[in-house]
Amino acid sequence: MLLLTVVLLAGTLTAFAQETMRLSKQEALKMAAQHNTEIMNSELDLQIARKKIWETTASGLPQINAKGNYQHTFKVPTVSFGGGMELSDQNIPFDPNTMTGTTSGVTLQSGESIYLNATPGAEIELGVPNYTTFDFTVSQLIFSGAYIVGLQASKVYYNFSEHNAEKTKLDVLEAVSNTYNVIQLSEESKKILAQNLDNITKTLYEITEMNKQGFVEKTDVDQLELSANTVRNTINQVESNIEITYRLLKIQLGIEDSVSVQVSDPLASDESLSVSISALATQPFVLEQNVDFKLIQISEKSAELQLNLAKSAYLPTISAFYNHTEKVNKPAFDFAPKDILGVSMNIPIFSSGQRSSVVSQRKMDLEKAVNTRKFVSSSLMMQASQYQDDLKVKLENYQNQMKNKQLSDEIYQRTLEKYKLGLATSMDLMSSQNQFLTNLTSYYQSIYDLQSSKIKLEKLFNVNQITQ
Repeated sequence: MLLLTVVLLAGTLTAFAQETMRLSKQEALKMAAQHNTEIMNSELDLQIARKKIWETTASGLPQINAKGNYQHTFKVPTVSFGGGMELSDQNIPFDPNTMTGTTSGVTLQSGESIYLNATPGAEIELGVPNYTTFDFTVSQLIFSGAYIVGLQASKVYYNFSEHNAEKTKLDVLEAVSNTYNVIQLSEESKKILAQNLDNITKTLYEITEMNKQGFVEKTDVDQLELSANTVRNTINQVESNIEITYRLLKIQLGIEDSVSVQVSDPLASDESLSVSISALATQPFVLEQNVDFKLIQISEKSAELQLNLAKSAYLPTISAFYNHTEKVNKPAFDFAPKDILGVSMNIPIFSSGQRSSVVSQRKMDLEKAVNTRKFVSSSLMMQASQYQDDLKVKLENYQNQMKNKQLSDEIYQRTLEKYKLGLATSMDLMSSQNQFLTNLTSYYQSIYDLQSSKIKLEKLFNVNQITQ
């Protein structure tokens, strides 16, 4: 029973794994936003920047440190503060090294001698053999110009990471949209080429039968067969391109290569496409919404903070600390205090013009950042106008190519009927077919150019393609 269950479960999982994943364009964009490697890394950079803010903030908050120390002394030094003086009837030779012994003496009338002797003092050890200390220190930064600027810089860095993640997302979504569009165009092109090949194959069969009856020449049959082979080769090339593009799409979406994927949205090539593009081509450009402009503003703010950091070098730095020490097996004479409270101040006075030189450099860097922002602003405004004009041109070209495709298709169908009736030559049929294929290629190219131009303008306008 267990073996049967495992076999059935494995079969079910295999069938599920081999099921084709059908994705609309919106689903593909959402999947890319969640699983694309570049987007996930940019989100991690954003989390790192968020942690960086707290790292900078914590450096100015109270810091508590504990330290333990153990040491062993093989021979503890001693000291003696000197002994006393005593009277004795014994004459002890004086020792200049220990300063002990008889220093003077007197003889009484009775003949008895009395001596004044210096006695040795008690030795005191200056320490203990095994010595252990525990230190607890609390420090607090009171004032620092660099710390204040650092807090501001960490927030600017977070904003930069946030907008950089936004830019990465826009870049990835643009790439996914273009890849999806290429697959749509290739799939649609394959369908029309297959239909065209089917028509040519049917005509080739009819012409071959007519050639057998002697109504047409062998050259007409060969010419039509050549056309069929050309279309087959084109279909094979399109199929190869579709496979490669699907692999690229799976990489962009973070999908395993073994998973089968298929686009589900039909190719947008109707009036709705023209209407949506016409609205985008006339939409006003808001400079403050552009992600590149946001990033250049952050660069200017960063240059301003660098200038403030250079100026903060003129300000003093004030900090306070409290230290408590506990000792194990402390010596008899210990004059070190257990608790210490202190405040330190570092005041910069003279640096031979070094700080002034740094401030001057940062001022020039800020001026460069302002100039860059002005230049980028003008460039983006001009780019928006250029992209909108280009979109209008691409829209008009698409509409013309759509008419040309319809006309060339009608011409080809009429020529094919005439050819069957013997009213047109094989060269006429070949020419009309080549004209149709050329216009078909131009038509699909115009769709791709139009959609690419639309996506590029949406990226410039910072339009969210997922929620639009």
